[in-house]
Amino acid sequence: MKNVILTALLSVIAVVSGYVEELDDKFNEYRRNELWLVEFYAPWCTYCHTFEPIWYEVGAELKSLGSPVNVGKMDTTLHTSIASEFNIRGYPTIKLFKGDLSFDYKGQRTKDAIIEFTNRVSGPVVRPLSSVQLFQHVMSRHDLIFVYIGGESFLKNEYYKAATEYIVHTYFFSASVKVLPKAVTLQDVPVVAVFKDGTYYLYDESNGNLSSWINRERFPSYFQIDSFSLYQMGEQSKLVALAVVDEKNPSEESIRYKTLMERLSTEYKDHYKSDYQFGYMDGNEYINGLIMGEVVMPSIIVLNMTIDGYFLPESKIETIEDLLLFLNSVLDGSATLLGGNGYLQCTKRAFYKAKSTVVLMFQTAPLFSCFVVGLPVGVVVMVIWGTCTAVPADDEKPEEGATAGPGKKAKELQPDNTEKTSEAKKED
Repeated sequence: MKNVILTALLSVIAVVSGYVEELDDKFNEYRRNELWLVEFYAPWCTYCHTFEPIWYEVGAELKSLGSPVNVGKMDTTLHTSIASEFNIRGYPTIKLFKGDLSFDYKGQRTKDAIIEFTNRVSGPVVRPLSSVQLFQHVMSRHDLIFVYIGGESFLKNEYYKAATEYIVHTYFFSASVKVLPKAVTLQDVPVVAVFKDGTYYLYDESNGNLSSWINRERFPSYFQIDSFSLYQMGEQSKLVALAVVDEKNPSEESIRYKTLMERLSTEYKDHYKSDYQFGYMDGNEYINGLIMGEVVMPSIIVLNMTIDGYFLPESKIETIEDLLLFLNSVLDGSATLLGGNGYLQCTKRAFYKAKSTVVLMFQTAPLFSCFVVGLPVGVVVMVIWGTCTAVPADDEKPEEGATAGPGKKAKELQPDNTEKTSEAKKED
């Protein structure tokens, strides 16, 4: 109850102070002339209620930073035409509007992550690096960046197109050869480079088209993977090798699994670069939902996000040789593929997600959940009860000898005087 009151209070403060604006159907009339960060929500959505205080913090901080981005929210149950136009399918959905373009936010639902996304996307799609010092400053702040090096070219046009598509995920820069670190050696320009993992890689046409190469390279070789980044990996053709651990209660085995995975991503980087994405995940909640079961922590698992499949080692992983053997068995097809996106698995996953959503709703907002679930159930019960207890119209005729009800003539209930009873006939 306290959380509900606090959320309502924050909502009033945010709206009154102008940090977050409640939007309506007129939004389309002025959105192209301004920058807007908008949350699309539904009143019945439990996730939206949980996320609401964070959204007000985002609005307040952007306002305090002097950001040109306006922050708003829209109830899609009231403004269905807007929701349909922007293809809103889940809640809460966050979009940044920039002129005629809109960018979907698919990262963590935290204030810092949303503000970082806003600052990145609201600015230039490609930022120029004009000096060595600025290049070094950018490298110190970001684990991964893409850089176009050279002058005007067809490659530059393709780079800007790809940057517009992937700016929601990472930063894009342009630079001349003279501002590059001394360790960078180029055979020719123009060229596109990705700087990550303490080194750099150059795009080559043999890697496929530029957009696909950027999509494959936009993750570090090894990092902490969350549910949002894992979901995005479904767009790639790589398998995801994960150490699933409990960071709150680290054990010797979990540390060993993380170390083995990181070591593999470094020492065998060139060997597995096109096949595997390496990382670790804190907690097993998302993995449990994916496989519809319980993953013991710590453990090693390989995911095929394209088909929602997964592989588990048949024996315990003790050494890097064991891990190599397992990964190779996945690649050569000798490992058993579990899960998948067949009809039976999709049906089972739909029921599992529905069950998990209902359980989470009752855990986070029991009173609201009782109302949401109880109202339609109550309506259905009343309809069934009314149908079963209704009296047919033909059964409403009064029985012989019954008294007349209000408004009915008594003679309607009396036998016809012209008709004689059998006793009267006998008397005659």
